[in-house]
Amino acid sequence: MLDALTVAVAVTALALAAWCGHAAYKDQPTKDWHFIGMAVVTVLALAQLVVGIVQLARGERPEQGMAVFIAYLIGSFAAVPAAGVLSLSERTRWGSVTVAAGALVLAVLEVRLYDIWGN
Repeated sequence: MLDALTVAVAVTALALAAWCGHAAYKDQPTKDWHFIGMAVVTVLALAQLVVGIVQLARGERPEQGMAVFIAYLIGSFAAVPAAGVLSLSERTRWGSVTVAAGALVLAVLEVRLYDIWGN
């Protein structure tokens, strides 16, 4: 895995979590700007998914098992978009809380992906 990409995804996910957490604190739902932030984080997670698949196709293997690694890759790609869809159905502060939680989950998944790959 690319360490810089893993750090970039984790840091942007934490920034999104803080931003949406602040919106929830101010009793605001997710707004268009939050969805732009989610798109940025999702594009980074997509890039990581592609890099992970390419590395597996080149014959590189994670230390803790390929099935677990692939599951975490897919989960890390899906975490923020799933939270975004859920926040659309909850147009209160709890929609912002949902996105903040999804972004925190993504940051934790990034740490775990780093561990699974064996760095």
